Amino acid sequence: MNPIIILGSGLAGYNVARELRKLDKEIPLTVISADSGSFYSKPMLSSAFGSKKTAQSIAMNSAEQMATQINATVRANTRVTAIDTAAHTVSIGAETIAYSKLVLALGADQIRLPIAGSGADAIMTVNDLDEYARFRNALKDKSTVALIGAGLIGSEFANDLTSGGHVVHVIDVAAWPLSRLLPPEGGAMLREKLAALGVVWHLGTSATAVDIAGDRQRVTLADGSTFDADMVLSAVGLKPRVALAQAAGIAVNRGISVNRKLETSAADVYALGDCAEVAGLVLPYVMPLMNASRALAATLAGKPADVSYPAMPVLVKTPACPTIVSPPAANAEGRWEVSADSDGVKALFMSGDGKLLGFALNGKATAERAALTAQLPPVLA
Repeated sequence: MNPIIILGSGLAGYNVARELRKLDKEIPLTVISADSGSFYSKPMLSSAFGSKKTAQSIAMNSAEQMATQINATVRANTRVTAIDTAAHTVSIGAETIAYSKLVLALGADQIRLPIAGSGADAIMTVNDLDEYARFRNALKDKSTVALIGAGLIGSEFANDLTSGGHVVHVIDVAAWPLSRLLPPEGGAMLREKLAALGVVWHLGTSATAVDIAGDRQRVTLADGSTFDADMVLSAVGLKPRVALAQAAGIAVNRGISVNRKLETSAADVYALGDCAEVAGLVLPYVMPLMNASRALAATLAGKPADVSYPAMPVLVKTPACPTIVSPPAANAEGRWEVSADSDGVKALFMSGDGKLLGFALNGKATAERAALTAQLPPVLA
């Protein structure tokens, strides 16, 4: 019997394998990983430096340990170059492996902005354990970091690096941090709390060039101002990895298009996690991934199941300003109702008929998370 093959060893890939093993102990299973195949939680990368975690300490299990745990073949440092959906095979260069079912858990890449200058190629990203190791090593004896992006990951890095003793300059075209998740009042509180920690904000502008200036890097902004930093880190968002699927003729949109059974347009090929667009939703967070893993495991074990998403608030790892968000659906109609004081901001997104559709909480208002979550509609019923 040909194995089920999982492409990707992140939280999505390994959690599908773990959930599948709860239902079927013996079905042949192979995990193919482009990196070391170590098991770790990617969301930890944006909050690990301040607590002095190394790449080695973030990794919880090696590929060999995972192979034993999930009773599978784990092929590390192996890149699949093509998928043949008609033949039910994947290619690794000249090698061809047949599959019974294929799971795409490919993750997402950091978006790289078009930035000019002699130092543009030196701009770093942290999107996996190897990149975190390189970044952490590069930070030795450095004091100032320019951080491009004030979204969720950028804000978390800003808090983490500043608490770790670095001067951090944050650049974003928006007028406040977490602009896609927070109303202005919540964004203002986050900005102020991180500024008090030492973050230097450059908002309402963008980085247009990074140039080598001696042993430093000179950042030029769209407003004409410049400043020097020891290194530049980009954290402007993620784009699902779709190229491999697209080359195989599998339908893609913003991500690899799947239905509620996580089925792609190709027979016996599934996708989940950061690479997938599930029933029109791209949700690059842990809780949707966990729900999808359980549903897909059931389907792979012969008990087809639709994925469902309850309300899933996201905890933003900014200890200087505790923040929890449960954004309304992209097409939701309503308005923000905001109450704020020096201790917190509670923002409720209400429909015209008075139903709670989303919330954003800062500071002491985060204590209301559980009560408010209970009032929210499911994301995908």
